[in-house]
Amino acid sequence: MADKPTIVLVHGFWGGAAHWAKVIVELHRRGYDALRAVENPLTSLADDAERTRRMVRQVSGPVLLVGHSYGGAVLTEAGDLPNVTGLVYIAAFAPDAGESPGQITQELPPAAIANVGPPDSDGYLWIRQDMFHESFCQDLPADEALVMAVTQKAPLASTFGDAITAPAWRAKPTWYQVSTQDRMINPDNQRRMAARMSPRRTVELDTGHASLASLPGPVTDLIVEAAQAG
Repeated sequence: MADKPTIVLVHGFWGGAAHWAKVIVELHRRGYDALRAVENPLTSLADDAERTRRMVRQVSGPVLLVGHSYGGAVLTEAGDLPNVTGLVYIAAFAPDAGESPGQITQELPPAAIANVGPPDSDGYLWIRQDMFHESFCQDLPADEALVMAVTQKAPLASTFGDAITAPAWRAKPTWYQVSTQDRMINPDNQRRMAARMSPRRTVELDTGHASLASLPGPVTDLIVEAAQAG
């Protein structure tokens, strides 16, 4: 492919742009130098989608949007910009119009749902630090999980209820990675969301929610496939 797209990475709840660290290194090693990672405020879907749109608008050429976890909802809402050539979902929410991440979660609750919340006095929702490793990233080393737990970026609890308006996956090519041992988004929910998008490829990885950190190689394989398809 002569013109590689700029790859814009969108993080999810309980993490920031640095959750993409291993994928960034792997993409760079494979010759993808035009890389950006959004740092979303996690204050509302509207705020996060607008932050992502602003970054995409700074790119003059084609953009491939990649979202992990709640980041999938963000790119679903923000991915309709004309220079977005595709959407890659990494163990991510892909709501339809009128759906929210919270609604999808309640339909098929994940294994670790009891380890989240309740909201603190300011309305932010945290994963219990002592349960973070087994809930979010059970197949990472304990030291990596500890850093993720302590540096987790909590969303406003109300963000879970924010619904999609016009899902970009209905108009853009998609790719989806299912984490079969995910304890934060039920794997069957992931399969259901992927199936209704009719993605160009669905990949199942035997890993937990933080597949972008536990299996960066296979995750990067899927991103590169999407980048080359554009």
